[in-house]
Amino acid sequence: MRTYLDFEKPIAELESKIAELSALGEGEGGVSIKDELAKLREKAQTALEETYRSLDPWQKTQVARHPARPHSVDYIRELIVDFMPLGGDRYFGEDLAIIGGLGQFNGRTVMVLGHEKGADTQGRLRHNFGMAKPEGYRKAVRLMQMADRFGIPVVSLVDTAGAYPGIEAEERGQAEAIARSTDCCLALSVPMVAVVIGEGGSGGAIAIAAANRVLMLEHSIYSVISPEGAASILWRDSSKARDAATNMKITAQDLLQLGVIDQIIPEPVGGAHRDREAAISNVSDAVERALSEFESQEGQAIRKQRQDKFLAIGRTLPAAR
Repeated sequence: MRTYLDFEKPIAELESKIAELSALGEGEGGVSIKDELAKLREKAQTALEETYRSLDPWQKTQVARHPARPHSVDYIRELIVDFMPLGGDRYFGEDLAIIGGLGQFNGRTVMVLGHEKGADTQGRLRHNFGMAKPEGYRKAVRLMQMADRFGIPVVSLVDTAGAYPGIEAEERGQAEAIARSTDCCLALSVPMVAVVIGEGGSGGAIAIAAANRVLMLEHSIYSVISPEGAASILWRDSSKARDAATNMKITAQDLLQLGVIDQIIPEPVGGAHRDREAAISNVSDAVERALSEFESQEGQAIRKQRQDKFLAIGRTLPAAR
């Protein structure tokens, strides 16, 4: 069954009527309801297009968190041929909140990293809802360094509410692990492309997103803290999350205007969860174009471009406001 968000209730009602009429028509055989069904389908499609054309930042946050939205494993399954997962940080253990490995993307070998939230209850628990611990970021560092050593481009898929804030993560050096992972991204001499496919939350996201090209799906979000967390800090009231989301400039459209990201990847009407194949195809095309930009560049130039890109954000952001 399709999961509808709060603001999709009118669409849900129309699609429910369509389903009922379709079943009625099949059951009675002789009753022709094609015209009525056609009108309802057209009305539902129009409502869907109008709704998604004018989403506010809080609604985009809900879409970015949609449980049926494609996750990293879905992109890897569809886009990466002969994927070989690589696990462990060689210090503490394995962290399935971040998955990674080698594979072929459009004929070129790439190292893929991605947050994985899990698709069902068991999967979410196994992957810790995509919230990585220090060993997850240390694994990311190990894989990025391996890619750098062998001249392999890095593709990262960002989808996390943030790094895991538990006591054990702090005991094992969460902040240091995130900082080292971010530093590793910036130091790579191979091209790196990051795609925010859902939520890009705080240091948990930037740790594998300090890339030459940062792309965002149209209805994804990228922020220093969740809207609920910001509302709790600023107003002592998490119910003001909508206000926080609006003022934080967390949408792809705001961040492109501010120069924080490089490109918005369009999603199918109704979000990536309504047409997963089309969404994954759009990501594939965007990543291919981004990687192709750096094919003839040397390592030093690639590294300098990445570092200059992030330095420019701090230098030009006040003027952009």
